[in-house]
Parts: sequence; structure tokens; C-alpha cells
Amino acid sequence: MGKPFKRLARVISLASILVLPLTVGSSSGVPADTGGVAPNPVNMLDCNGHSARYQSVRPGMRVMCADPFFRENGVAERAYDNGNYIGHDEPTVKFISGAPGSGSHMTYLMQLAVDPKAKPTPSGSVTHYAELSPAPWFGLPICDPRSYPQNPCTPNNDQNTGLGARTDAGSAFEELQFYAPGFGPFQDGPSCDPTFYCAALNIDSLSCTFGFAACNNNCFEPINFAYLQTDGEPAGPPSPQLTNSTTFLANSHTLKMRQGDKLRVTLQDTKHGLKTTVQDLTSGKTGFMVASAANGFMNTDAATCNGFPFDFHPEYNTASKQNQVPWAALEGGVLMEQEIGHFESCKSVKDPLPSFLIPFDPAASWTCVGGVEPTATGEGPCTITTAGLACANSKTEGGVACTASTTNCEFSDATCIPSGPRTITFAGLAPQTWSWPVAGCLQNVTQNGDVDFDGNSYIADWPNGDSNHPTSFKYAGPFDAHGKPYPQIQIQTDLPASENDCNVATGVGCSTLPHGAKFYPYWTLGVQPGFSGNASACLWNFGNTIEDVTTNNLGKLAQYGTPDVARFAGTTISAVMANPQLDKTCGQDHQD
Repeated sequence: MGKPFKRLARVISLASILVLPLTVGSSSGVPADTGGVAPNPVNMLDCNGHSARYQSVRPGMRVMCADPFFRENGVAERAYDNGNYIGHDEPTVKFISGAPGSGSHMTYLMQLAVDPKAKPTPSGSVTHYAELSPAPWFGLPICDPRSYPQNPCTPNNDQNTGLGARTDAGSAFEELQFYAPGFGPFQDGPSCDPTFYCAALNIDSLSCTFGFAACNNNCFEPINFAYLQTDGEPAGPPSPQLTNSTTFLANSHTLKMRQGDKLRVTLQDTKHGLKTTVQDLTSGKTGFMVASAANGFMNTDAATCNGFPFDFHPEYNTASKQNQVPWAALEGGVLMEQEIGHFESCKSVKDPLPSFLIPFDPAASWTCVGGVEPTATGEGPCTITTAGLACANSKTEGGVACTASTTNCEFSDATCIPSGPRTITFAGLAPQTWSWPVAGCLQNVTQNGDVDFDGNSYIADWPNGDSNHPTSFKYAGPFDAHGKPYPQIQIQTDLPASENDCNVATGVGCSTLPHGAKFYPYWTLGVQPGFSGNASACLWNFGNTIEDVTTNNLGKLAQYGTPDVARFAGTTISAVMANPQLDKTCGQDHQD
């Protein structure tokens, strides 16, 4: 076991990139469970792809993982996985209700975004949704006694706590994610299909003891993953130990949704685990997945990394404010979220990656050229040295050159993919042809995300009614098992933890408009066609103010509140407020 130590700013450890013959002991104080399922050499035992022992099936998965934080001697710190900062940018609405069952059964209505008819441009003047967000999702705390802090957990029970106490219940973080089309394959891009949306059930756990006293760096953040399927059967093994390429390849039973489709999305507990269901109200198709041992879901022994078949159930009975995942930067609960900060459109890409990094995609490269990149050439390339991986042109917040004191550095733009057709070859499977409509970089190899904040998420190309931008995701709900709405909300983002200038202990320098960003998206409400007949409804949108639609912009960036210094100042969060979607006027007197 080891602690999540920080790394040097300009040299990346080879252990974060390569598979090394490194043995990590068990010093957690938690006895190793005997037996269990031994991991395959290539797996998803570390969602972030930094395992000290195992290779990742999907190197780009880290964009869609959860964001941990920890406290050391009472002081909040960013979490590091094998020396790598793994933070995220996740603008989120947290829904609050004290109604029984509101923490284990909820339904949303949602309409998927529609991309412009024109192809996306390198400058971002025409933008498609996958360039803005790789994974809008719905979140929920989940019981996992083999996750941080390695304590028992009784499902659907408010006696569990997640407030940072030694006695907190073992908790995992569920995300029901939606993937916009056009930029695949999913193993190194955000899309499962060139044309259709897909959805997947993700459950992130954390192999650490209380206070991060010890973490197993072989399986730091194990993830269970399964697409929602029309037959409910996973496309491939979902467990961290047995995941393979088929897990991430959509098949004939994967629920595929068209742009603009209207959906009913339900998360509910069942006898054998959380069931996530998406009913496509437009096409009439339904996909679902149960996080059950029978479906191949497993939790992970923090000492051995072995898997044990497990039914994952919701942790709490109610969606009360304090019911959260103790290790997550986002203040969890019933969450509606947009993952952002993971795409940079380019005129071209250069400097091919070594074949061992992404062996199935030989077109993958280090560096973005032109496009939204403010300089002619972006971050990278990197070269392997005896000391580690040395990268050229590395920058941090605001485009400042990285130094030894830099906390969050953008070492390279990788993974970068050219526009046009290319051939993908997975071991043992027939070759695939994919064609990106524009060259782009995901910034997911040498760090997690766009930490100099100059990519597509940080310019004003979000939905605003312009035909060159996608339409917004539209949301109603959630509604509990009795059809009742959640009466209160908080709005938050863990963006500041990714800012080099943010002190996550004091809140100094923690901003919702980071240096280098031209724009930061926000939640709005507006009267729009609803989900039943011709009736209009007050719906949530995300992105920018939409002309002739937005009636309440919730104060734009002010909606994200202030740094939560008492817990983790890398997250800003608003005060608890009445749910504005329940305002009969839809906030028509609340827009600037």
C-alpha cells in the first residue's frame, strides 16, 4: 500500500504510463479476503489507468472516473493516483429531499442534444456535443464495504454516514453516463457510435483506508462498467478484474438513441442491486442494467485487488443534504451533472504516440496544431528518459509555463486524433474504421483534462440557440418513487481543484472562471415543449443563456456558490435553495 503523493511538475513517473513489475504490499490493517477472482493482466482495476501493476483496457477512461480528495493532518488535499493528479470539472445540481426512498428510487425526463448539421470546425465556430462534454450523467452514493474507508454498509439506510468520520460506511460512486456520437472508438474517445448516443452504468470504488492512510496503487480506483442493453445482458465482463475490449464495444443489444430523442431515466433499487433503465419515449426502445453479481459485477479487495461477486445497492434511504460519498470531491447525493474540460479541436495533430500507449490506434498523437489552441502548437510531445517522461511546451492555468512548484500541469494534449478515416485493431477482433469529423485532443494521457483551460469547454460555444452550436440537454425532475419532486437543490462544481492557482485548503484563488478560460457554462431554466403532448414545461438546460428560451439563469457563474473550506475548497457549492424548477413562473423575473 502507498499514499497518494504528489508528483514533480515537469517529470512524469514511468509507473504512471508503463506496466512495471512493481510489488505493492498490504499494510492497510484490513485483512485480505481469501479467494476471489484474480485480475487479468489487462483490466479496469484503476479507472485512471495509472495502476502500478496492471494495464488499462481503456486508457481514456479517466475522463469519466470520480474525483477523490483526502485530508492529511486535518488539511484538505487533492488526491493523486500513483503520483498523478486525477481531478475533474463537473458542474452539478444536487437534489435534496427527506422523503423516504428518495435516496434509492428516482426518475428523470431528459431530451438528448442535437448537433449542428454542419461539420465541426477546428476553431470551434461549429461545435458538436461530444467536444463539450464526454459524459453527462446522473449520480448516486452506493454501498461498497470494500471501498473507502473499508467499513460495513447497510443499503438504503440513513444510519450510514459519509461526512469524513472514521466510522463512515464503505461507499462507491455511481454514474449513469450518456455518450454523444461521432468521436470513437470508446476505448480512446468519448463516443460509442458514429451516429447514436449510448448510456452506461459506472460504479467507482476507492481502495484506500480511512484518511488515505494507505492506498493500493495497483487498484486505486476500480470501476465496474456496463452499457445499458435491450436484453439487460452486459456487452462484456463489467467487473474491474475481468473487463476486456468487448465490455466497451457496443453490440446489437446496446441501447442506441438518436439525437433529440426524449427519454425517461429511472434509477431504482431491486433485490439484486441498483437497476438503471432508459426508456426512449421517441423510438419506443428500452435499455437497462442491474448492478448485480449475476451480471458479473464485483467489488474489489483493497489488499489483493481480487474481485468478489457483489450486488451494488443504493447507500441511503433519503436524499438528505448530508448523505454523500465521503471520499468524493463532489458533495454527492442525487446528482445531475455534465462532465466537461476534455476536448480541444485542432487543425491537425502531430508527434505519434509510442505504440505501447494505445496499441490499437496507431494514428494517436501527442500534440494539437492550431484550432482553439491559442499558440501555433500545443502541449507536447513527450519523450521517455531514464528519469521518466519529459514533455515539451507544458503549461498550466492561464497558459503559464510549468515549473517544479506547479500543482496541475498540462504536460501534453494527448490523446490526439486526426480528422478523417483511420483503422482500429483490437486484439482478436475484426478491424474497425472510424472517422472523426474534426481533429481533436482529449488531454487524457499525461494528465486528466484541460488544465490550462483553453479548450472547447472554456469558450462560449455551448448551447445558446445558435445553429452552429448543439441544442441543450433538457431535463425535468427528478421525481421520487411516489412521483414527488425534490424540494431543494444545491449547485456545485469541483473545477477549482484542477486550477493550479487554487489553494484547496483555504479557498484562495479558487474561481469558477479559471485563468485562461473565456467562458464557463452554467445551468439555466426555461419554458419549453415538455415530454407529454403539446404541453410546455419549465425545464433545466445546460450551457449558456438561450435566446427566447431562458427565463432564469440562476445568476450565471454566481450559481456555483463559494469554496467549501470546511470540507474541500476545491469544490464550490451554493447554499441550499428551493428547487427553482418548481417555481410556477419558471423564474421569468430572474433573468438578467
